[in-house]
Amino acid sequence: SPPLHSEVSPRRKAASSSLIHPLPNRRIPEYLGNQPGPGPLDVDGRKNEHVDISHVDSLDEPLLGNSSYDNGGSEAYDPRRQDLWDEYRKKEQLHWSFLFSSLIAQWAQWFANIIVSSGSILGRLFPFTSDNQTCDPVYLSPLQEERLDNLRRRLQIPFDGSRIEHQNALRQLWKLAYPSREIPPLKSELWKEMGWQGTDPSTDFRGGGFISLENLIFFARTYPGSFQMLLNKVQGQRADWEYPFAVAGINISFMLIQMLDLQSKVPSSKSGIRFLELLGRDENAFDHLYCIAFRMLDAQWLVKRASYMEFNEVMKSTRTQLERELVLEDVLAVKDLPSYTMLDK
Repeated sequence: SPPLHSEVSPRRKAASSSLIHPLPNRRIPEYLGNQPGPGPLDVDGRKNEHVDISHVDSLDEPLLGNSSYDNGGSEAYDPRRQDLWDEYRKKEQLHWSFLFSSLIAQWAQWFANIIVSSGSILGRLFPFTSDNQTCDPVYLSPLQEERLDNLRRRLQIPFDGSRIEHQNALRQLWKLAYPSREIPPLKSELWKEMGWQGTDPSTDFRGGGFISLENLIFFARTYPGSFQMLLNKVQGQRADWEYPFAVAGINISFMLIQMLDLQSKVPSSKSGIRFLELLGRDENAFDHLYCIAFRMLDAQWLVKRASYMEFNEVMKSTRTQLERELVLEDVLAVKDLPSYTMLDK
């Protein structure tokens, strides 16, 4: 019988050695997908060597087979995974901190807006301020009370197209606007040239009342230069779709009534109280203020290069500017307002 230990032929020895030759350098798949980190590890300890495996058709067979890293299916500890996890936790903490800070800021702004806009006792206890915040009521002199009552009576008169005096007021406005032209019928397409929306101006007054027509007549009489300039849109680069002159005048009257708090028993806003001081010195303070507001609106319109759809935005800007000028300490009369210098007689 052959011996138990026979000598292995050189050919078989070479074949056996080829079977246990180390596998080619292949990169260990990185954990967690394509996460940033150091370069791939090499199986045999060599670095900076890369093997092209683009020819491999599939990865059904493990790249490393039964290597020393395959310890019963468990993964070897990789410090990169801990670093990535720590970085993820830090980012998550920063994200939630940012959301929490934003929420606190929004609530603080919301609470401040409520306090500023309300006239409650709570609003007076906190140091939030605005240009037209509510102030303590003031005592009126007999002259102020008389003039304020007269103004309020004017506010109570609605426009009535059936009343002769109201019809004559419309005709008077046309004559002041177009001195050389014949007065048209009270229902005519010609009224649109002045900025009324329809052929019948009486349908445009609505909340403005008869005082808005009186304001337009006062503007045309007292400051004819500015009146004609705004009526004919002769200054500045105008929009293709301009604001209607007459209807804008009605809106200005309504805005002033709200801003000056004239529907309250006694105005308590800063602008309203300052207006009472102006009214004590000039019984036509409301009409003069109307003319200033109209001229101011047109200036804002040109600065913003506004068009018809932006009229409300321009109106808000006009009110804000007028409120700021009214509360200036050196304003003792309407003529002291900075924007009064824009009016041209």
